[in-house]
Amino acid sequence: MYAPISEIASAVNAIQPIEANDSVSGITWDSRKVREGDIYVALPGQRVDGHDFVDAAVCAGAAAVMASRDVVADVPVIRVEDTARAFVDLSAYWRGKLNGTLIGLTGSTGKTTTKNLVRDVLSCKGSVVATIANQNNELGVPNTLLAADVDTDYVVVEMGMRGQGQIEELCEIAHPDWGLVTNVGESHIELLGSRLNIAHAKAELLCALPDGRGIAFVNAADDYAGELCRHAALKERGVTCVFFEGSDAQAHADELGIFADGDPYVWASDIELNGDGCPSFMLHAVNFARLQAPESDGEVPCVLALRGLHNVSNACSAAAVGLAAGMTLEQCAAVLAKSQPEQGRQQVYRTQDGVTVIDDAYNANPDSMRASLATFTAMNVSGRRIAVLGDMLELGDFSKECHERVGIMAAGAALDLLVCVGDLSRFMAQAATDAGMREDVVLRCPDARAALALLRDVVKPGDAVLVKASHSIGLDMVAKGLVG
Repeated sequence: MYAPISEIASAVNAIQPIEANDSVSGITWDSRKVREGDIYVALPGQRVDGHDFVDAAVCAGAAAVMASRDVVADVPVIRVEDTARAFVDLSAYWRGKLNGTLIGLTGSTGKTTTKNLVRDVLSCKGSVVATIANQNNELGVPNTLLAADVDTDYVVVEMGMRGQGQIEELCEIAHPDWGLVTNVGESHIELLGSRLNIAHAKAELLCALPDGRGIAFVNAADDYAGELCRHAALKERGVTCVFFEGSDAQAHADELGIFADGDPYVWASDIELNGDGCPSFMLHAVNFARLQAPESDGEVPCVLALRGLHNVSNACSAAAVGLAAGMTLEQCAAVLAKSQPEQGRQQVYRTQDGVTVIDDAYNANPDSMRASLATFTAMNVSGRRIAVLGDMLELGDFSKECHERVGIMAAGAALDLLVCVGDLSRFMAQAATDAGMREDVVLRCPDARAALALLRDVVKPGDAVLVKASHSIGLDMVAKGLVG
């Protein structure tokens, strides 16, 4: 964002007009991240109040301050009633100035990985601003919009949610031109109660696409693909449907009428995993002439640097976006081959002692647990396979059942040792032994610290250790501790 201070003050309905003609070149609410020329937004928080760090922000180079109480500073102060509300209002105002294509992205799993893949692919077509890490909430989405310039070609906005109406609220700020739903799973089922309700919450993104010119990217392999399209009335509203799936079968295409309707479609065939768990496959595309991209149709070999069969679907979705933007299959495949995982998402480390550590500790739900275990099973390991699996949160009344299902998966994953971390993981441990794992190779730990201590005693050279749980369980400590 590059705008005059007076324009910003007007956009947020400042209590007092600001006449300053100087411009700011960025925005942040973190005084530690202020750069020369930024506007610092003093947000109140549960533990700290941003107003207490105004002096530090100004010393770091802030060109202006936005505050909801009187502060003294040597730079212009934009006084508002509510800085959080003003931050959102400013982002909505700035969205109206952006000339590029805004792509909203949501789903139960794979959001951040897919967002990164889409970002990387589109970077070969033009300038791109994308959500940093997983800043996908009511502050993160505005922050992404404000990071874009007026002439940024593509803005990729990840959108998270925990309940009905939350993606709709984010879309009222972002006004997406295109929307991508990775899948409909069980994350957040605690509040929504069923996958059907989750599908409808995800479909809020597709409902927000503009009639007649929007593009919806839908996972054909998801059993709620048809429901997403129907609920958002995509065909009736003239929104173009682009389907993708990361599998060999095209039965889903027939079920959805993709070929009959001539919808653009991207899929994979001949999928294989190498010894590191990285997939290779043939990438196919048809019907992109409908989007004025006839050269996009065809097939091309593709190899991923990411691990796991689930990333084939993520890659196909990113390729679908790239093709819709006018890229060729060859261009998409070349970028996908270089894309690297986000920190904490199946990053592989090898210690000096020859231990392989797969850090997938950023988040977890039953779907992502299944994918991680499948990838772990496919990897070449000279020693033992040790899975350190922790609690999955936000599953509500379904929590016991979901943890039991993961325990059954673990029992069939050729593990030599299963370490279950946290209170809920007791259901995982019991289900694993009930499904045939020996009790002496299923261990329980109360927390991450105890798990790390245990592993330091039992891990040997040549072993491979998978670490995965919901983020707040803190298993990243285990991965970092083992790597040293």
